[in-house]
Amino acid sequence: MPRIIEISHRTIIFAVLFIGLIWLVLQISSIILGLFVAFLLMTALNPLVDMVSKLGIPRSLSILVVYLLVIGIFIAGLTGVVPPLIEQTTNLVNRAPVLFDQLTLWLGNMGVVVDRDLISQQATQLGTIPANLVRVLISFFSNLIGVFTVLVITFYLLLERKNLDRYLLVLFGQGGEKQAKSFADKLEVRLGGWVRGELMLMTIIGVITYIGLFLLGIPYALPLAILAGLLEIVPTIGPIISSIPAILLALTVSPVIALATAALYFIVQQAENVFILPKVMQKATGVNPLVTIVALGVGFKLAGVIGAVLAVPILIVLHLLALEVFLVRHLRTLEDSQVETKK
Repeated sequence: MPRIIEISHRTIIFAVLFIGLIWLVLQISSIILGLFVAFLLMTALNPLVDMVSKLGIPRSLSILVVYLLVIGIFIAGLTGVVPPLIEQTTNLVNRAPVLFDQLTLWLGNMGVVVDRDLISQQATQLGTIPANLVRVLISFFSNLIGVFTVLVITFYLLLERKNLDRYLLVLFGQGGEKQAKSFADKLEVRLGGWVRGELMLMTIIGVITYIGLFLLGIPYALPLAILAGLLEIVPTIGPIISSIPAILLALTVSPVIALATAALYFIVQQAENVFILPKVMQKATGVNPLVTIVALGVGFKLAGVIGAVLAVPILIVLHLLALEVFLVRHLRTLEDSQVETKK
């Protein structure tokens, strides 16, 4: 006789609610992303706000002071970098067809078969970049609304930081005040450390790469260095991707310079792994590098570049949740059961 599988009403309701929850998360994913970014900014800025508050300045005013300081540094940096960046990038776009010809000629001499028609099409598409700048600018200014919203949310999160321990009691239950405070403090230290560490890492790698490319005489060193700095936010994979255009451009100068450029990126990567990453990032995240690489792959598969960028902070949160919430609850349950057994 065929076996009859019975499904309870509770199971059906749970399945429907679970599917509905997934659908809701997908619908409001952009809002969740904005909230998570705001939370990251809060963890990074809160130590600065606390320092200013210790001077006797009200917390709301301290937050504004930190905002003005950070925005001022950001604008000052843009003022120094943007004009030469625009100039070099424009020159690169204008000279792209000539550079492609030089590169294909060199590859042809090396016996590498090159599809010139395909490269010509790519060069022609590069010529449309200036025409698309207006579209990019419109997109940028529309995104300013989103940036402003994130900053406002960050402001209120910073204002309510002291109440975060009370909100986390939902996870730890009554009597878990110490655990809630410990979790909030560790979360702030690790996530804030990751944000500050990434910014420091991007700056260090960008500056070192620029100096190296400039000394080697590589054209368009500034945009290449900025690309290297920005891609540092994607561990392991980012530095490899950023080295490719630099090596290709170096080939248009000479094969020896191309080898020197490859050596430069390799040395910078090794120096980063040995000296910079352990001090700046590993202490901040406290996550195994292998697990980080797996998380990067999963994040990229699920949400592309944004998923890869946010994979590490999400991993930090999940790691802390596993250690501080579920492990603590498990130990508490074991202690209670042992007490009951003794009785």
